Formats: sequence, structure tokens, C-alpha cells
Amino acid sequence: MRIGYARVSTEDQTTDLQLDALKAAGCHPIFQDTISGASRKRAGLEQALATIKPGGRLVVWKLDRLGRDFRDLNDIADELHARGAHFISLTEGIDTSSPVGEVIFRLLSVFADFERGVIIERTRAGLRAARARGVRLGRRPKLTPEQVAEASAMLAGKASAEEVAQQFGVDRSTVYRLKSRRISDITFRDEEPASQML
Repeated sequence: MRIGYARVSTEDQTTDLQLDALKAAGCHPIFQDTISGASRKRAGLEQALATIKPGGRLVVWKLDRLGRDFRDLNDIADELHARGAHFISLTEGIDTSSPVGEVIFRLLSVFADFERGVIIERTRAGLRAARARGVRLGRRPKLTPEQVAEASAMLAGKASAEEVAQQFGVDRSTVYRLKSRRISDITFRDEEPASQML
């Protein structure tokens, strides 16, 4: 029995390609998740693991659909082994029912974990370099300095947070932050610090 598992990280992505490949590989049923692979709580995967029987195969389109790090992949492989079941990755051609397939799976898991670690470290290094150059990071500010001044005047004139939020097309939480901070603490669209803008 082949049980399929498909996963995407966000609602904007689609599992169509994975589902086509899993169906062509004879998988039934197929379980799905829309969640980051870094999350340990994946309802679809838990259902797939609960459904699989001894001698069965858990099939994925690609190794990274099953997990994001070496420990996670190993835990899943160990659970399958304890159930007398095996794992197949279609893209990498892995089938852990054979000794060679098991070794290849473990090696690719290590390399996948290493690659992810390198990407994370490069990202962190890039962020540190950007901060050192004075680049402002984070979400794009929602209000310009002029809008902050106008919103502050409205609040001072007893306008409600809801009215101000509606006026500028922002969430009430943005207005509440404006109420609780001095204008000099507000992040503007410009790259210069707010204290230099006043």
C-alpha cells in the first residue's frame, strides 16, 4: 500500500504538481498540509503515519516535502521503520526498503540539513552587513511623517482610534502604537531616523 503525502508552506502555493506525481505513483490515500516544514505539528503527516501499515510505503514528491532538517527526517524514518513501513521520495529516487536506499536517504538528509544551515547563516550575515551599512530593515512603515503629524493632531482633537485608522487605511493597532509613543519614536518611510526628520 502506497500512502502519499504532499505539503506546501503557504496558501499561495499549490500541491497540484505533487498530487499528479503521487497519483501516477499509485498512491491512495494522499494526505496534505499547508504549513511550514519547520513546524512539528502537521495534521496531514500525522494522519498519514497513523494510516500506514507494516509493509506500506509513505511516498513524497521530494525529500524536503517531508521535513526541513536532519533530525525531523530521521525521526520520521525511524517511526516508519518501527511500524515496519518504508519511505519513497520520487524526485530523488529513494526507497528505504533496500539497504542502498536507506543509506542514500540518510546521506541526503544530512546534506539537506547542511544546505539549510548554510542558507540561514548567509541570511544572517547579510542582515548584519546591511545593519552595519545603516540600512533600515523590517516591514515598510505604514505612515509618512506628514501622516503621523496629521494623525497625531486628530488624536489630540479627540478623534477615536477607529476614525484615525479608517482615515489613513491602517489597522487600529498602528494607531494605538502612535498614541502610546512619541512622534520621534515612529518609523517613517524615509531612511533617515525619525529624530532627524523633526
